[in-house]
Amino acid sequence: MSIRVLVVDDQELVRAGFIMILDTQDDIDVVGEAENGSDAVDAAGRLRPDVVLMDIRMPIMDGLEATRILKASKLDVRILILTTFDPDEYVYKALQAGASGFVLKDIPPHELLAAVRVIAKGEGLLAPSITQRLIAQFAERLSPPEASQELERLTDRESEVLQLIAKGLSNFEVAEQLYLSPTTIKTHVSSVLAKLGLRDRVQAVVFAYENGVVRPGSTV
Repeated sequence: MSIRVLVVDDQELVRAGFIMILDTQDDIDVVGEAENGSDAVDAAGRLRPDVVLMDIRMPIMDGLEATRILKASKLDVRILILTTFDPDEYVYKALQAGASGFVLKDIPPHELLAAVRVIAKGEGLLAPSITQRLIAQFAERLSPPEASQELERLTDRESEVLQLIAKGLSNFEVAEQLYLSPTTIKTHVSSVLAKLGLRDRVQAVVFAYENGVVRPGSTV
């Protein structure tokens, strides 16, 4: 079954470029496009996409508000944020609002396709190097974090795993760091998400920064 994608950007050439890339794939079906957040919300309601490629800065309604509306709706849709390299506080807020990840507008075609497939599977998208830097910079602008009592639900091992995925490590890299198998790490990650009531790894990263599990700029 094809992945249904809605492409949202106020620049027609940008939309056309993404659509051209996505349309080359047999397992991806571009069902529509929109030039602002308001049109995106309407289109999503009519077209029922699995994934929305959502620009942030658009007229009439920006991607942040559109993300909030879509995630508050009953639609089963994943939001993949489109952004430039420059750190943008809107991206962090979009992740808080329920976006499942973000990609850069100059992303190589194969990475865009991989991102859509990852999001469609219900996983959060974490590009280890870029995501860590951007989220860290957004988090620096927040008030000093207060640790959540929810952290007490985690075992020591689960806390270690949360710290490492928040720093941008993949399951394989966390497994190497802790001398465990990737399968064991996947189990720990699932347990962390369940205990903290989080949807995916992206929410786990946001939670970790907001609650002082890791500090902006900290390294592995």
